[in-house]
Amino acid sequence: MKSTLITASAALLFTLGGLGPVQAGPGHDHGDAPAAPSANGPQRLPDGSVFLPKPAQRQLGVRTVVAAAAELPRTVELGARVLMDPNAGGKVQALNAGRIEPGPRGLPSPGQAVRKGEVLAYVLPSAAPLERANQAAQLAELRAARALAEQRVARLQALADTVPRKEIEAAENEAASLAARTAAVAGGLSAREALVAPVSGVVASAHGVAGQVVDARELLFEIVDPARLHIEALAFDTAIASNIASASVAVGGQRVPLDFIGTSRSLREQALPLTFRAQGAVLAPLAVGQPVRVFLQTRTRVKGIAVPVASLMKNPANQTIVWVKTAPERFEPRTVTAEPLDGVLAAITSGLAPGDRVATQGAGLINQVR
Repeated sequence: MKSTLITASAALLFTLGGLGPVQAGPGHDHGDAPAAPSANGPQRLPDGSVFLPKPAQRQLGVRTVVAAAAELPRTVELGARVLMDPNAGGKVQALNAGRIEPGPRGLPSPGQAVRKGEVLAYVLPSAAPLERANQAAQLAELRAARALAEQRVARLQALADTVPRKEIEAAENEAASLAARTAAVAGGLSAREALVAPVSGVVASAHGVAGQVVDARELLFEIVDPARLHIEALAFDTAIASNIASASVAVGGQRVPLDFIGTSRSLREQALPLTFRAQGAVLAPLAVGQPVRVFLQTRTRVKGIAVPVASLMKNPANQTIVWVKTAPERFEPRTVTAEPLDGVLAAITSGLAPGDRVATQGAGLINQVR
């Protein structure tokens, strides 16, 4: 029995010692390479183009336009800012130093509509104690003199049959003068300065609160008419003012034409200010002081292809590109040279050919496919 156990144990050890690493047979190993991506989804191909299936194009909202060559105006892009129309906007300032008190409707808030002549707030003038004491003493003297003058008028009128008429009239005039002086001094002691809206519009800014002490000429409220705004652009080339064919600004992704008002005759920051305005309330979404870009289309023409600004993308080399649809499910990047046109469209001067289908909507998503 003992020899049988020894023999079984030796056989088991021999079997375990002979076992080596277990390997799969030919065709059953998976290798170290990662699984190949699915060819049915969007992917960037080795040549830089993008494979985009039709379902993915519909999900991304991809839209294209056919490129067409045309004679386009050469456009200059200028930095500008929004200003209030001096005839439709105004500032409310205090004439005297004092304390602010709310108006009949309370203190106005930014964005609140006001009417011309509406009282926005009051300023209670401040005066030194000695000055107020002198005014009070003067008022007391005037009231006493007025009382004596009124009594003298009453006595003269009682003796109207024996007193000349001119003395009675002189006494009446003196009493009326003292009454007017008394009212003026009393009004100066208790009068409040009313701050009224100079124009009808919307409160653009409010810098006053109840009880605030302000100085003379301090700006408290600004009122603008959103339907009447100006845009001022700075041109470093003074000759551009005589070569303007049209002007526009992009507001909310839409092109808004501008009317050229005129050119200043003095430089500002070594540049020539150009003033524009738009008809109607198209500039209402803009705020006073907001920076914008003005596009001046000159009378010089350039041959190019107009495409939406949304079509212009950047590649890893920071070059301007557009995506051209070369097949139903294939888009290729094209390096182009672009110039501004009107803020909504751009002029492609090289890199595109007439008839190419350029991606407009969804171009940014195509550019992100890896």
